[in-house]
Amino acid sequence: MAILCWVLIIVSFVVSFVGLVYPIIPSVLFVALGFVIYGLFYDFSSYSWLFWVVQGLLVVALFLADYIANIIGVKKFGGTKAGVWGSTVGLLVGPFVIPGFGIILGPFIGAIVGELIVHRTTISNAVKIGVGSVIGFFSGAISKGFIQLLMIAYFLYAVLK
Repeated sequence: MAILCWVLIIVSFVVSFVGLVYPIIPSVLFVALGFVIYGLFYDFSSYSWLFWVVQGLLVVALFLADYIANIIGVKKFGGTKAGVWGSTVGLLVGPFVIPGFGIILGPFIGAIVGELIVHRTTISNAVKIGVGSVIGFFSGAISKGFIQLLMIAYFLYAVLK
């Protein structure tokens, strides 16, 4: 039974990392699922109040990292809120419309379209903003991956000590 528990926990953690490149998968929920699986198979007493506070702060950091990286990526390249919104919509829609490359092309095209429609910017400037959105996406994914590793490491410390 212990093997089944740890297999399920590992699978949930792996799926959480898949969510870094497929944002339709809620990464943080799969990390939390791993915590719940452990609690159901063993017990929740391994989780102190400090554990939940730290994990809660890391969840907030996950959301902030994603949001801030996208904004910085777009704004650093001259974009506006329209570019940020376009990039976000493209990030969610792109993988479904263009399987495989949609994760990169979605935010790129979304930022371009957002800037062209709302601010009627030049094509060259809109493309530059699109590049910034892709850089922001990858920066956010790397940051979120690091934060998820911290969450998992702290979980392992809490339950294996």
